Amino acid sequence: MTTDTLGAFHPSTRLYRFTILLFISLLAFGSYFAYDSIGALGPTLMRELHLDRSDIGNLYTAYSVAAIGIVFFGGMLYDVLGPRRASLLFSLLVLIGAVMVAMAKTKWMLFTGRLVFGAGSEALIVVQSAIVSRWFKGKEIAMAFGITLTISRIGTLFSFNIEELIATYFGSFRVALWAAAGFCLLSVLCNLVFNVMDRHGEEVLDLAKPDAGDRIVFSDIRKFTPSFWFVVLLCVTFYSAIFPFTALAPDMFHDKWGLPLVSASSGGFLSQVFYNFTHMFNTAPGVTSIVIAASMVFAPFAGDLVDRIGKRASLMVLGSVVLIPAHLIMGLTHWNPIPMMVLLGAAFVLVPAAMWPSVPMIVEEKRVGTAFGLMTAIQNLGLGLFPLLNGKLRDATGTYTATQVMFAGLGVAGLIFAVLLLRADRRQGGILEAGRPPER
Repeated sequence: MTTDTLGAFHPSTRLYRFTILLFISLLAFGSYFAYDSIGALGPTLMRELHLDRSDIGNLYTAYSVAAIGIVFFGGMLYDVLGPRRASLLFSLLVLIGAVMVAMAKTKWMLFTGRLVFGAGSEALIVVQSAIVSRWFKGKEIAMAFGITLTISRIGTLFSFNIEELIATYFGSFRVALWAAAGFCLLSVLCNLVFNVMDRHGEEVLDLAKPDAGDRIVFSDIRKFTPSFWFVVLLCVTFYSAIFPFTALAPDMFHDKWGLPLVSASSGGFLSQVFYNFTHMFNTAPGVTSIVIAASMVFAPFAGDLVDRIGKRASLMVLGSVVLIPAHLIMGLTHWNPIPMMVLLGAAFVLVPAAMWPSVPMIVEEKRVGTAFGLMTAIQNLGLGLFPLLNGKLRDATGTYTATQVMFAGLGVAGLIFAVLLLRADRRQGGILEAGRPPER
């Protein structure tokens, strides 16, 4: 097909770029959906497969164990295969892992499926970021990343709000797990469309192969400043107080507050899905999804706000402070949990918007890939450990009080690291606190 015959759909046009962005965004939609299907179905899986809460935590731990390994090997695979074949390989691993989970009859089959799924999913997210940078530059890139993250996280929002409904409506949790695998298949099909469009764009525009980034060069590690290490420590404590919490939050809201797993409604499946979404604050999985919904809506605005006002270290302090009362109040009282989940959602918007863009500001450009790779690996150590501790504490104590105190403790630790970061930044001239420089 020639350039002339393509007309308005030429690879150089915005229409082509934003069409391919849609398919790039959908590459990870299925993996986001399937990742939290375990937590969304937690109470049902425990009942039907005779699992305990530590087993649910272990399934999230398996994902993070695979994620740590892929930080070291994913970049090498990307270099060998290139963006199209690498994305397709990792999409297929996601699908295979999701199918293994759906078919699993034992805990070990579930665990193995999550390992395969985690290896594909984390690598796919890294490659997805590299692909976005292949097609978008300058002022468009921040918007492109925001759109990609928002569409991908719709998968998480759907998972928490329809997985239990699928299991209830069709009378089997396996139908819900197969639905997760089905969304992963949808992402594979979107990957095939992306491959065709990317190959054509490469031929017409002579696109350069983007760097995969996020890979660790060990000789770089000793060159990092204390500010970087404070960011890393804040990263692991902050994320460990969010995702391991949401892994078992539907069970907590169902067990402690008596919230139903699905909204009571009649009619066909699609009408029940609509009803479940419009009444999501009335269900245990729906309340859990408040954190993700907030990040989807406000993250793009938060990024622009941080760019304009600076105050990155101060915002990290504020976000860490918010975690502490939110977790303590849910652990020690029977107050309505929705306001506390809104607070967690606010923290989940503020801290990442300030934290991740801070790394290139305090690390030399040639070491940024190592910095992000190391940060991701250490982050996943926490994401592997704390779901397991969450489940074990709940099984051992019979309540979620101890687990919420643990998450509040992570907030305290994160606050200490954020304050230390703020002090270190002030000694270095306030790099992180500075706003966007004036345009000339």
